[in-house]
Amino acid sequence: MAAKDILLEIGLEELPARFVTDSMNQLSDKIKDWLQSKKISYHDVQAYSTPRRLAVLVSDVAHTQEDVHEEAKGPARKIALNENGEWTKAAMGFTRGQGMTVEDIYFKEINGVEYAHVNKFIQGKKTVDLLPELRDIVTSIHFPKNMRWANYDMRYIRPIKWITALYGQEIIPFSITDVHTSNDSLGHRFLGGKFQITNPGDYEELLIKQYVIADPTKRKTMILDQLKQLEEQNNWTIPVDEDLLEEVNNLVEYPTALYGGFEEEFLELPEEVLITSMKEHQRYFPVKSKDGKLLPHFVTVRNGGSDYLENVAKGNEKVLRARLSDADFFYREDQKLEIDHFLNKLQSIVYHEEIGTLAQKVERVRNLTNILTEKLSFSNDDKQAADRAAQICKFDLVTNMVYEFPELQGFMGEKYARQKGESEAVAVAINEHYMPRNAEDQTPTSEVGAILAVAEKMDTIASFFAIDMIPSGSQDPYALRRQATGIVQILLHKDWNIYFEDLIHESISLLQAEGKLKQSVEHVTKELVGFFKLRLKHLLQEKSIRYDLIDAVLGDDLGDIHGLFNRAEVLEAKKDEADFKENIEALSRVLNIASKAVAQGEINESLFENDHEQRLYERYGSVKQQLSHPVSEETYYELLVSMKLEINQYFDHTMIMVDDEKVKQNRLNLMLLIAELIKKFANVNDIITKS
Repeated sequence: MAAKDILLEIGLEELPARFVTDSMNQLSDKIKDWLQSKKISYHDVQAYSTPRRLAVLVSDVAHTQEDVHEEAKGPARKIALNENGEWTKAAMGFTRGQGMTVEDIYFKEINGVEYAHVNKFIQGKKTVDLLPELRDIVTSIHFPKNMRWANYDMRYIRPIKWITALYGQEIIPFSITDVHTSNDSLGHRFLGGKFQITNPGDYEELLIKQYVIADPTKRKTMILDQLKQLEEQNNWTIPVDEDLLEEVNNLVEYPTALYGGFEEEFLELPEEVLITSMKEHQRYFPVKSKDGKLLPHFVTVRNGGSDYLENVAKGNEKVLRARLSDADFFYREDQKLEIDHFLNKLQSIVYHEEIGTLAQKVERVRNLTNILTEKLSFSNDDKQAADRAAQICKFDLVTNMVYEFPELQGFMGEKYARQKGESEAVAVAINEHYMPRNAEDQTPTSEVGAILAVAEKMDTIASFFAIDMIPSGSQDPYALRRQATGIVQILLHKDWNIYFEDLIHESISLLQAEGKLKQSVEHVTKELVGFFKLRLKHLLQEKSIRYDLIDAVLGDDLGDIHGLFNRAEVLEAKKDEADFKENIEALSRVLNIASKAVAQGEINESLFENDHEQRLYERYGSVKQQLSHPVSEETYYELLVSMKLEINQYFDHTMIMVDDEKVKQNRLNLMLLIAELIKKFANVNDIITKS
């Protein structure tokens, strides 16, 4: 029998744009998994989505499941047969479970033991009989937010209005709430209507006639082509933000781009205000000249055809004009007030009920910033700039503009600080201390902005750990993981000698002084170190560092993050060298025996009993002396493995755990000294060496 196509379309009330793509992908993946689990062969799965529908078209679906021929293993012979050679209950239960009888059993030897086996044949069921199970796929899609409608107990992203389900020309029968499957579908809400689908393969073309572009990729291409046409016709540049394009694409079924304008006097507002008003609130694309200057125009995408575009443009202009008028008012009102006015307001704003006010947070950030600039020997000018930037870094949060447009925090702080006469370094740092804002954002470029960003993020993370609000699973409401990653990225881009444990200690000390710790200092420190190790592990994995090498460099203190990453990269580069295995094994021998020591003491050379002890001690001294000066991580590694010969000869000719307690302790002391050097580079015991 010839293969047929499957069409499944879920018709819904308009979906939130941010959920459309993920929901479509879930439906497609679940269909693929179901077909695979049922052993139903097919050619391809094409996914579709619009604000009103999620759909999949599966081509060339087999009319039956694949037949299954498989060998099932049962109990051992001594369990399957009793002393009289009769079948036991275990044997009969095994065959019954397989749909067979004991007469079908044969024995097969595995690792010297005979086991009962049966050959099982399962004839594939007809696909059409299994397809009603698609109902469970529809109801199993996960959404971040759900709703109930009418009197139904079912919760879903939006009420289901229709379900189109076809296998060839045959309707797949099932229902959800009071919606029954059919071969009917609906076109564009205003330009289309109800229509029938008799052949699943015609789905996309039939929808086009109903003013619906079901393929999101084709819809996005249409939008981009139309934007390009407007650019060419008007000699414009239309910057395309990918997130905005994705959102707009999921707001329309039949896209038509059009443009409008606004009064030139609004261009006196900061560019960020204008763009935010257009993008975040109206989903408009801003327009620029060829030399990058913002123009008093915008582009929007209509969900429909090209009729009455002038009227649509005027309506959009009216809405945007009101938005920009509000922004202009807020901007001018903010300029009437001084920074101190806003700083005073921070004292009454609660950051978190267990952590304190925004003013208290700012004071901790300021103290931590000053501690760090002192440790890093910043110039006096940079110290003063960092102190002032920390003092006023949050003042824009209580301005009218940021209250109305929260996305502008930092951006407006920089603008207002510059207007109020603050130095350029201070103004830039206020904006940069939020960076990186997301995975695609860059790290701060200025030293002052970078150190303030580290201090602010570290205080945020330490504060929530202090009150035992630690991210778990997918729950991270305060984005602590993102901020931890931001700290690491900043430290990697800056050539600062910051010992990470010191950064954690200073943050906790400031919180302890305010009585904010719910747990002991030791407990909070341990939790923070573990938290950052997980972030570092994730970042190292992104650099394709092998997992055991990551464990090795994360095995001890975090120390200098820059050095930690370099050590991981050195090990990754060395792991395939011919002598890597013997190098690591030699160093591991030292760590293994050093772990048996219970105390550390001085080396007494008079207790050496052979030349190999003396040679290893001297070699250690030479390596330690060279490491007392700054060296690259690769040089550090080479110096460690330069002791390999002396280490191996030492172990070949020296028994460490002897009866003489003084000699034994002296030898353990030497192992401890060498182990200390090794562990500063990596816990090499975690490294897997292959023959």
